[in-house]
Amino acid sequence: MNILVTGAKGFVGKNLIAELKNRGYNNIFEYDIDTDKNLLEGYVKECDFIYHLAGVNRPQNEEEFMQGNFGFTSELLTLLKRYNNKSPILITSSIQAKLDNPYGRSKKAGEDLVFNFGKENGNKTLVYRLPNLFGKWCRPNYNSAVATFCHNIANDLPIKINDPNVVLILAYIDDVVEDFINALEGKENRVGEFCEVSKTYTASLGQIAELIYSFKKSREERTIPNMSDEFTKKLYSTYLSYLPKDKFSYELKMNVDNRGSFTEFIRTIDKGQVSVNISKPGITKGNHWHHTKNEKFLVVSGKGVIRFRRIDSDEVIEYYVSGDKLEVVDIPPGYTHNIENLGDTDMVTIMWANEPFDKEKPDTYYLEV
Repeated sequence: MNILVTGAKGFVGKNLIAELKNRGYNNIFEYDIDTDKNLLEGYVKECDFIYHLAGVNRPQNEEEFMQGNFGFTSELLTLLKRYNNKSPILITSSIQAKLDNPYGRSKKAGEDLVFNFGKENGNKTLVYRLPNLFGKWCRPNYNSAVATFCHNIANDLPIKINDPNVVLILAYIDDVVEDFINALEGKENRVGEFCEVSKTYTASLGQIAELIYSFKKSREERTIPNMSDEFTKKLYSTYLSYLPKDKFSYELKMNVDNRGSFTEFIRTIDKGQVSVNISKPGITKGNHWHHTKNEKFLVVSGKGVIRFRRIDSDEVIEYYVSGDKLEVVDIPPGYTHNIENLGDTDMVTIMWANEPFDKEKPDTYYLEV
């Protein structure tokens, strides 16, 4: 299948082409504003499906709206008719096509042109009135508040919100791409004469900004945003894509003494805490028990033994552990326990606790195994 993508270097185009290639669609004609215009005719003649994503939304003057959103569409359809190509055509419009402004009128004119062409020539038409989009590779300080907020907050720049209560309807780029590929395969989400993206989210500008600021703060607090909420998860992925190249990493506080070190990696309210424990050769750590707190130990390097004793018993239970054979050892409540490094190199243990450490209520009581 030969697929023509106009606006190939734009936000939607780049994401769509990347996923098409992931799925084995390799005959892709990529057309953008700087592509040799002589190539367009051959692309239109040979294509089996068209993603018409090209458009103008930030022109130098208002006349460019109609030239870009109507004129180029007309040129494309003229070529289809010239070669009697019955290729389906998917066009990206905007929810602003309902509005009486220069951009909206130009988008509406492009829609009408495509609908009429389909009726007259028998081409299948798929017109998507897209809401506000967000995701990786979207250009900041252009036409996406989410992209601008992510870029500015990640780069320690201020953001400007005139009215935090303004509500946006948003769609995530991966969901849009999924719908577009479904449309290619004849499974479009059609509502009346239009097609719609299957997933959208609603949030105010104030809520979006607050979330993005919390993502920035989460690195300092070693926390993880609420990944069970789809919008938060997708917005967090978007935010990370705007990190400056020299700020992908961030330091953790290592609590170091003569026994080794203990470092908190991740703290969450509902999913517990993950830490990295390094024990020097011959060192024993622990010798305490918990009422309710429970843990999981995973030795990933070195070798040692984890010992348990129920606090009302003299029986000592031993589990020998090694980085050569990864296995998780659960630490039940009511058992005092310790971990000893039996090797001649540092032993590294990943430790998970079901709750973040609270110095006011540590639920940790010293008792030798």
